[in-house]
Amino acid sequence: MRIPAVHRQYLFSTLFDWGTAGAEALAGDADVAVVVDVLSFTTTVTVALEAGATVLPYPWRDDSAAAFADRQGAVLAVGRSQAGSGRVSLSPASMRAHAPSRGAVVLPSPNGSTIAHRLASGTTTCVAACLRNAGAVVEWLDRRFPHPARVAVVAAGERWPDDSLRPAVEDLWGAGAVLSALAARGRPGFSPEAHAARATYDAIRPDLPSALHACASGQELDAIGFGADVDVAAEVGASPVVPVLRDGVFVDAVADPGSWVRSARH
Repeated sequence: MRIPAVHRQYLFSTLFDWGTAGAEALAGDADVAVVVDVLSFTTTVTVALEAGATVLPYPWRDDSAAAFADRQGAVLAVGRSQAGSGRVSLSPASMRAHAPSRGAVVLPSPNGSTIAHRLASGTTTCVAACLRNAGAVVEWLDRRFPHPARVAVVAAGERWPDDSLRPAVEDLWGAGAVLSALAARGRPGFSPEAHAARATYDAIRPDLPSALHACASGQELDAIGFGADVDVAAEVGASPVVPVLRDGVFVDAVADPGSWVRSARH
């Protein structure tokens, strides 16, 4: 599908959009794509990497996920409802309790993981960010992709029952955290869309923990007994890891500086 240049925000170098379609619209012209899925894929990725594991993104669970994990010699994360069984899942609290200290985890999700999986086959560097590691990601971006490199920040969003995109405010805040940190470092070239995401985060920042529990996705997790996942997601600035996709695997670019393989094209 041909995307008009205006929808690729071609006049700017610091960009923002939503979901898989937005990621694909921006990524072709971007040097680096920052995927944000606060509740919970990218938050769970940071927890896994802190424990010493690596993460393979994969589209939402079907029969092929187990076969993919077997081929990769990786642990397949189970659904949230099975998190109490002692196995890793999409739940960041479960990942904190049960992540392998070494080895790989296949982490399916319909949103952030699906976007990252699709971007893995392209030429754009893909980074996973959330509220926990936005500062670390921006510090790394400043070193590796200084202006005029094009940075695309993508809020993954959630899904409505008909599988259409549900813009999820927690991902807007997570993307805004990245963009706010970029602005604080003097990064120029913000599109109006990126300015809007940054401003939204700056407005909610003093109330983030309570706002995360109060938003629709947070209430949903609280109602089914996963309020601890919201608490982990609300640990603003707690994580030093920078998950970067290398050959389809998220590795920590801080712990392993040689792990990222694509450089800015400017």
